[in-house]
Amino acid sequence: MTTGSAYESFAQALRAVYDPREAASIADLVFESRFGLRRMDRVLRRAEPFTGQSRLEADLTALLAHRPVQYVLGEAWFAGLLLQVDENVLIPRPETEELVHWIAADAPEGARILDIGTGSGCIPIALSRRLPTAELYALDVSPGALQIARSNANKYAAAIGFIQADFLDETTWPGLPDIDVLVSNPPYIAYSEKPTMHDRVLLQEPHLALFVPDDDPLLFYRKIARFAQTRPNLTLYVEINEALGPRTVALFEAAGLRQVTLKKDMQGKDRMVRAQNY
Repeated sequence: MTTGSAYESFAQALRAVYDPREAASIADLVFESRFGLRRMDRVLRRAEPFTGQSRLEADLTALLAHRPVQYVLGEAWFAGLLLQVDENVLIPRPETEELVHWIAADAPEGARILDIGTGSGCIPIALSRRLPTAELYALDVSPGALQIARSNANKYAAAIGFIQADFLDETTWPGLPDIDVLVSNPPYIAYSEKPTMHDRVLLQEPHLALFVPDDDPLLFYRKIARFAQTRPNLTLYVEINEALGPRTVALFEAAGLRQVTLKKDMQGKDRMVRAQNY
């Protein structure tokens, strides 16, 4: 089997689960990550013998079972960073990059920033590249997530203080650092939304980081607002459920937060909120 025929066979097999464009994109990722073969390399080496068939077959089996390609490869791109990921953390999304850009554009020099529910550490690590004078902290309830986040921070020499705690437990709040900025992409999907979700998310990504009770979909935002009330001169940025933008804004305003701003993502969906406690 040649490199060219291996790629074509792999991409074609993926079409059993993915549409043609997504199948080609996944095949590109696998060949570059596993074998160091970018598109031009595959063209130049198309007729060369291919020796990675066993690895490719194992990856194909996992992908056809709806395991996300990021988990198969153990890595995901976010804001120009190649981060380690596994089933302990959510796969970083492009819309979260927009949240990072918003914070980086606003934050003052030396800002003290805390990320609630850090997962892979994608937000504080990306911020460390854009705000080199910032003092960064990251909190997660999951030891497995924090292990991944620490590994990613070490890779990029990002100075981040990691904290294992359950943010929903208000008794932990006095022990958290003094901060100027709070950022969070918390769980915000109601359990009732499960039937609308793809198996690659529902069956693979950590439910602890995805779901909230149907009767309290703004659970984390309510806690974040209450925490903000205890910290003067705090600006908060959160990613939100696109269907709950006005409700999130109303919750923050009712909590006495000011200059509450609802922002759309590049797809035109309500995706981020900024608020201040001044």
